[in-house]
Formats: sequence, C-alpha cells, structure tokens
Amino acid sequence: MTANYWEGKKVAVLGWAVDSQDAAEWLARQGAKICVYDKLAEVDKKGFEDFEWRLGWERFEGLKSFDVIVRSPGVYRFRKEIVEAEKAGVEITSKTKIFFDLCPAKIIGVTGTKGKGTTTTLIYEILKRAGKKVFIGGNIGKGIFKFFDELDGDSWVVLELSSFQLIDLHKSPHVGVILMTTSDHMDWHKDVSEYVEAKANLIRFQLSEDFAVINRDYENSRKIGEVGMGKKVWVSKSDWDGPIHLRGEHNRENMAAAAAVARILDIDQGIVKKVAEEFKGLEHRLEEVGVVDRVTFFDDSISTLPETTIAALDAFSEPTVLIAGGSEKGSDFSKLGEKIAGAKNIRGVILIGLMARRVEEAIAKAGGKVKLVKGLANMHEIVGAVRDLAKPGDVVLLSPGAASFDMFKNYKDRGEQFKKEVKLACG
Repeated sequence: MTANYWEGKKVAVLGWAVDSQDAAEWLARQGAKICVYDKLAEVDKKGFEDFEWRLGWERFEGLKSFDVIVRSPGVYRFRKEIVEAEKAGVEITSKTKIFFDLCPAKIIGVTGTKGKGTTTTLIYEILKRAGKKVFIGGNIGKGIFKFFDELDGDSWVVLELSSFQLIDLHKSPHVGVILMTTSDHMDWHKDVSEYVEAKANLIRFQLSEDFAVINRDYENSRKIGEVGMGKKVWVSKSDWDGPIHLRGEHNRENMAAAAAVARILDIDQGIVKKVAEEFKGLEHRLEEVGVVDRVTFFDDSISTLPETTIAALDAFSEPTVLIAGGSEKGSDFSKLGEKIAGAKNIRGVILIGLMARRVEEAIAKAGGKVKLVKGLANMHEIVGAVRDLAKPGDVVLLSPGAASFDMFKNYKDRGEQFKKEVKLACG
C-alpha cells in the first residue's frame, strides 16, 4: 500500500473520537472521500466541514457502498454490519493498520493489561536522551498521523497499543513489548481468549530479525511469548535492581522492560539509569497530587482493574485510605477483597459507584473488618469523607479498580475531579 492508494476511495470512518480525527484528516489529504459515522447526534465538525456526516446511528447502515471502512478502536471489529460489509468485498482496516502499512520508521510497540503508558514513555525518554529521532503515539501523545510526514528510515516510533487496536493487526513491530497481561475489557471482548489473542498480534507476525520483550511473571504473557519468530527476551521485575523514582514494584516490571529494549538497541545503560532516577511518571498513575494536613493524596485513576489496585496498594507501607469502585468491566474482585482484608495498613475504604457493593462483598467474604464508607454522590463528597477518615501521616489512594463511566466521563475526568478537590482542600 502507498499513500496514492487512497486517491478517490470512498472511506467510511466508524466513530468520531480523538483517535480517528488525525487519520481522517490525513486520508482526506491523500484524496479519499470521507464519510463519518457516529452514534452521537452532535459532534464538533470544525475543520472537517467537507466530510459527509451520518450521526446519531446506533447501527452502521449502508457500509456495503464504501471501498474501505476505517474502524476506530472503540468499535468492535466483529460487529454484524462490519462483517457483512467485509463479505460483500469492502476492505476493513484501522488507523493502526494503515500506519503499520505505510510507516517508513522502525516501530517499537508496547502492550499489556497495565503499564503500557508508563513503559512506552520510559522507552521514548531513553531513546530521546540517547539522541535518536523518536516519536511517541498510539494511546499517548498526539495522533500518529500528526507526525507521519516527519518520519523517515532513521526514525523510531514508540506506540502504546491496546487490544482494541491489535485485534486485527496484520503486521508486527521490530520490537514488541508484552507487559503484565491478565484480562480486561470483558465488556468489549467476547472472552478472555479473544483478549489474549488480540494482544498476541503484537508479536505474532515478527520475523527472525525482530525482538519480543516478554514479562515472564504472568501466565498469559508467557503464553503470548510462544508466538512469532522474533528473538525472545524474557524479563521480570527482579531484573531491575537499580534506582527508580516511581513508586510500586509493578514499576520495576515496567523499568525492566524498558531497559531490555535499550539493550536491544545498544543504548548505554547509564542513560537508562538516569531516566529511571528522574522520570516522575504520568498523570493519573500513582501521581502525587497534594498534601493536606499531613495527609498525602495519590491519583491512580488509570486503575480500572482489581489487579492494578492491588499493585498500587503494594506501593505503600503507610496507613492508607483507599477509594475504590466504579462501573462494570466484568472483573472479579475476590483477590482485591483478600488484599484489603489481609492488609494491616488500610485504615478504611471509600466505596464508590456501581461496583461498591461488589467490592464490599469481596472484602466481607475475605473476613475484612476495615471501616467502609459508601453512598457518596460525587467527588466533592468523596474527598470530604476521606478527610474525615484519614489522619496525619496517612496516604489517600484513588485507585478504583473499576471503570469510571457511572459517575465520570472517563478515568481522566475522574482523576481531574479528584485533583481539583484536593487542591481546593489545600487552600
């Protein structure tokens, strides 16, 4: 495929989110005729007035009339309308697939259930400090087609990739990184097997000159590591025993993977150690947001799985007040309940959202006797309840272990509202 391939093509873009806009703009510059479908009745069309718009559609009707369908990540690949269009001869692709087809640069792809954003950024910072011409994208940074025209054969692109983007990927990057992989997005995938198989596409199509960095500490990650022809580099959190600014043992896993990529690229380990010492992390990922009356508040709103809340709790020995709960993702909270019940440093748990009852039941089943607070309507009430419960020297940890869509727009909105309330409390 070349850029000229798109000249005159009738292209349906399914889903008008930030992730699709830069690709649609780029395709239009190549001569494609764009039609956007979205379930919302109103979207911001500024700068895209020349596109055809089909809004407020619960079903994507009329797809068989297009040459190509570009699926946004949030749109399930095997929806009935998409499959029927494919059977009728319509090409089904995505922004990620187009990028892999056309990218002249060398790609490093990172996936896993959690840790993708942090590890992707660590690798990017290491390459940048080593003097590489490097770009960052995927689910982080700006849209990958915003910098596409700057890429050449000497460039490197580090991509954070989710199962939504990988489910139909047909090429693998030169370096693929498989982090901790358990299960996620069971409200989108039909089962855990489909989720794991999607993740495996990151390295499934590698050749013998490629590399796969794999966390050996997780069963699903090891299973993924069996596919592809790339050279396997197995890592564990114990492989990084150097200094690290980030809290949490799980961040040693991320650092070990980033260091392995640096070794593959022959980057001096002194540079790696410098990045490890100085990198302070990303927003909403164990982010320290303020101290109120000697109580330190941490925003880990990115945590939408019980497993990641457990990892966050392991980062603290101080007395801790946990804020947990949210909307449904098909998760099992039993291990989180056991963690809370068995931890000696948890002062109390603020239960929020639709999953509050499920978390409470898991704690009770495990024999937990910590103080529970529930029935709070918004973040102002949540932070107010926390301040009544926490004592000087304590940590307050927003690490919900569930999705956010019952009370907030997304995990970022949840984290921003938390930080706003903490800053107001700081005076």
